[in-house]
Amino acid sequence: MSRAPSPLPLPVPGRFLRVGGVPLHVLTEGRGPVCVLSGGLGMAWYDWDAVAALLAPHRTVVRFDRPGLGLSAPAPDAPTLAGEADRIAHLLDALGHFGPATVVGHSLAGFHAEAFARLHPARCAGIVLADGSIEDAPGPRLPRAARTAVAGTVAAALSAAGLPRALGPAVRRAIGRASTVGSHPPHPWEHTYRTSRVLRACVLENATYAYQAAELAALRSARPLPAAPVTVLAAYDGSETPRQLRWLERQRGLAAELGGRFALAAPAGHLVMADAPGSVARAVLDLSGTGRDAAVPELP
Repeated sequence: MSRAPSPLPLPVPGRFLRVGGVPLHVLTEGRGPVCVLSGGLGMAWYDWDAVAALLAPHRTVVRFDRPGLGLSAPAPDAPTLAGEADRIAHLLDALGHFGPATVVGHSLAGFHAEAFARLHPARCAGIVLADGSIEDAPGPRLPRAARTAVAGTVAAALSAAGLPRALGPAVRRAIGRASTVGSHPPHPWEHTYRTSRVLRACVLENATYAYQAAELAALRSARPLPAAPVTVLAAYDGSETPRQLRWLERQRGLAAELGGRFALAAPAGHLVMADAPGSVARAVLDLSGTGRDAAVPELP
């Protein structure tokens, strides 16, 4: 009895660039002013597919996987806020883009986008915080080294037990369903969540979240934002629950704190780039005043 042929491996999109000593998976598409798309905790390049397709006729769109995520190699150290802001700048250098760029940061990467603007003001053409994380009073309770050591041990134990291979893609799909209001098919590259590499990166990002929030709070006192436009794009699922309304209030307050524009993406869950890619693309184009002239439809 003949065995069915194994499926052919998917062609890897984009390329790999060594940035800060780590091979990063990078995609560059389109033409025009540069726009960097950076996803939230544990996310991959493909989460931006619909947004990138809408922006590519108007912008040079750069998307990348942070160390350990997507197809990028792991980094030896746990992430820091300044390190992630520098990573964006060094990635742009490696691509030969030395001028100002717009950075779109979703969720946790909203911290990175704002830090990039404060630490590299001459490189920032504007930022869009797409349902970006907000921490009013971050206060990590353990030393960073202790917390990251525990996180690394937990990730190693889970990997040794085979949980990433058994449950990784299913957990990723469950998180996606809980964070969207629309129906989105599985992505052919979600199998990357079966690896211990991606699990470790996700656990370390989660473990360092509070420290990155505290770093940003300190940075706001020390380094002013440049004179570049800011948009805070909040996801709104259409409900009027106290939690949802409180979240919108906090997002509006962040926009006021940063001297930026507040906008809504609706209906959309936290994975706003999946539910409302047109709103994200429009927010980018509106930073430079070109959004009114660009054909950026809303997608279902």
